[in-house]
Amino acid sequence: MIAPDIFDRALRRARRDRALANYGEHDFLRDFMLEGIADRLTMVRREFADVLDLGCFAGGLAIPGGARIARVDAGFGFARAMSGVQGDEDCLPFADASFDLVVSAGVLDSVNDLPGALTLARRVLRPDGLFLAAFVGAGSLATLRACLREAEGDRPVARLHPQVDVRAAGDLLMRAGFALPVADGETLTVRYRDLFGLLGDLRGMAGANIMPGRTPLRRDTLARTAEAFAARADPDGRTPERFEIVFMTGWAPDASQPQPARRGSGRTSLADALRLPSTATEL
Repeated sequence: MIAPDIFDRALRRARRDRALANYGEHDFLRDFMLEGIADRLTMVRREFADVLDLGCFAGGLAIPGGARIARVDAGFGFARAMSGVQGDEDCLPFADASFDLVVSAGVLDSVNDLPGALTLARRVLRPDGLFLAAFVGAGSLATLRACLREAEGDRPVARLHPQVDVRAAGDLLMRAGFALPVADGETLTVRYRDLFGLLGDLRGMAGANIMPGRTPLRRDTLARTAEAFAARADPDGRTPERFEIVFMTGWAPDASQPQPARRGSGRTSLADALRLPSTATEL
């Protein structure tokens, strides 16, 4: 039995194509992710010859050393503009062991088969290849969620995507077979003059609702949502909205990597490690 898609694949492609024309006006979130990925790359002392930009949008990924960069995007427009390949992240059109580095910024939160996408990312890496990713995680858009619940009363509708938290992200990396997996988070707060500025950014970054069976937001509900959003404004008239960014780091397994000690193989007692006396003294 095949599980139904969480997200509408055709609509996801269409929304990305719609966002292409003005994406540069709404790309602050991806820029924040790429900056975080670049910071993590500075701690890696090695060069990369072949790199995959997984979900490339309008580019922006800079790899030092003149690496060859292949790009893939679910949207035809972004893929064509970046001389890349159109494809979904959970259906990669690349052979195993094709890349030294896979980077993904801003797309894994809307992939239907996230465990499958991570497994494919690990498979296209060469041994000891590096995977770095960032996406919008659990806790994001808390203000918008609260305003929608308030506006819709006893009959709330699922309008925002399900989200993955840091702990689950780490578990997914392990499940996909990555070595030395690390997941961590950073927070970005953006202050909006009104609800429509936030909604415009979500549409402009191709981050609006793409779940099947969407219910249109009625005008009266939208008006109540806007009122609730405005009621949460700071004294200067701007309402803060929070984006929780989850970062993922993992390595394709290789025999050269540090290995955890076999359980029970330790020969040092806890008392010795802490430099405590072997007998207890009553205080």
